Amino acid sequence: MSALTGKVVALTGGVGGAKLARGLIECLAPDQLLIVANTGDDFNHLGLSISPDLDSVMYALADLNDPQRGWGLAGESWQAMDALQQLGGADWFKLGDRDIATHLQRSVRLREGASLSQVTRELCAALGIQHRLVPMTNDRVSTMITTEQGELAFQEYFVREQCAPAVSAFRFDGIELAQPLPELMDWLAAPDLEAIIVCPSNPFVSVDPILQLRGVRAAIQAATAPVVAVSPIVGGLAVKGPAAKMMKELNMPATATAVAQWYGELLDGLMIDVVDRELVDTIETKTRVLPTLMSDLESKVDLAQAAIDFARQLD
Repeated sequence: MSALTGKVVALTGGVGGAKLARGLIECLAPDQLLIVANTGDDFNHLGLSISPDLDSVMYALADLNDPQRGWGLAGESWQAMDALQQLGGADWFKLGDRDIATHLQRSVRLREGASLSQVTRELCAALGIQHRLVPMTNDRVSTMITTEQGELAFQEYFVREQCAPAVSAFRFDGIELAQPLPELMDWLAAPDLEAIIVCPSNPFVSVDPILQLRGVRAAIQAATAPVVAVSPIVGGLAVKGPAAKMMKELNMPATATAVAQWYGELLDGLMIDVVDRELVDTIETKTRVLPTLMSDLESKVDLAQAAIDFARQLD
């Protein structure tokens, strides 16, 4: 366990964020950690309410995730998708047989009037997760990608089109009216908040939706706790997902330096991989160089503890 006695807020989404979140729950007690997941990827498909980032983090926290695919459940089967394909249904977004149960339960509870945060709490409890995992908002926000093929909803771009179209801009439909989860704002204002950790998630489509929620960026800037990010770019490449491709298409270098510039004054510190150590002098914020690739539980815990220790030094 970390020597920290206060609270930590982790902003996350996607596979990299899920990995670091898994490490953080080994370092912090349940009442010390709030994991906030992006919900801009959420969408309705086949009549089901699907929350890809929430589920990726939830499955990782419960040690149920598939480490090979990076998404979904380990030991999954695909009979429902096979049958759907045979019937001519929309099978471009693959849902495993066991994974479908998650979406069914979420959809039923939402139709009954439960909030997304309440449903997430129930699902986590059913899977034995003691730490707090919450959606960034209970309101609907939809990430829209401007591409050479026109505007695409995130899952259309990411899954159906396999990230192939060139990207030129992002828009978060509904962000103006969406309210950040009250629990997030309470934690950011808490006097015993000791660190805000930005996980190695896609800065544009995983972290930025959280930051663009009304009042969130200002609350982070007003917090006395240091903000530490882990770069999702290692050696010019994204460890997982299209972040590096997006950066190049947006005329940004795919480097940890560009990640630091994107977050700007929000950051008090950036953690970069050892392969990028030559970039230290190009990064204006304080920088920690260490192995950031997480291949097993030990490396996830090591990186999580390093992020906590770095924040303590910056405080």
